[in-house]
Amino acid sequence: MSQSDLWNNARLSGQISFLLEIDKLKNVLRKTFLIDKSRLENTAEHSWHVSLMAIVLLEHANDRSLDLNRVIRMLLLHDLVEIDAGDTFAYDTQGYLDKEERENAAARRLFGLLPEDQRGEWMDLWREFEDGITYESKYAAALDRLQPVIHNYYTGGVSWQKNGIVKSQVLKRLAPVKEVSDTLWIFTLGVLQRSVEQGILLGDPAAEEG
Repeated sequence: MSQSDLWNNARLSGQISFLLEIDKLKNVLRKTFLIDKSRLENTAEHSWHVSLMAIVLLEHANDRSLDLNRVIRMLLLHDLVEIDAGDTFAYDTQGYLDKEERENAAARRLFGLLPEDQRGEWMDLWREFEDGITYESKYAAALDRLQPVIHNYYTGGVSWQKNGIVKSQVLKRLAPVKEVSDTLWIFTLGVLQRSVEQGILLGDPAAEEG
């Protein structure tokens, strides 16, 4: 195929357009700080980090026969919608009221840049993550939620304290971890307990008992 043919190739043009568009994810800031506390991480960095977590921590999954390739693909694409919808803070109850609507619209626009077959495949993967029914989607979600907790612990709870977050809120968010890994769940409980003991996360005994 000649260079002129490539430049006029509708399929390739759509794919390049998509790749150029998703570069914007590097400009979407999250509430989580880098481990060195120098700045907030962006969503592209988060996606890269949690994808590597999925590989490194696979041995701790209760079902290690899961489709890791599918997990990584979900983790790399599930937050692309934040280019249009923005990052909705995990504990922002008001923001969650229209989160689904905003992200569905973003998914249609962004994946709509791709050729039809890839568009359908990527929309299906994105929806699989959001629905959280398959084991792969649960494993992906568990790591997606564990990553900021690790960041918070090793930054001295800077984001937790900045936003007034209490242990019971974090524990509720981490429910997917319990479903996919006994080992990571025990680790998670230990991190939260240590965080409370060190004063970097507020305890909430009444909420936990209720």
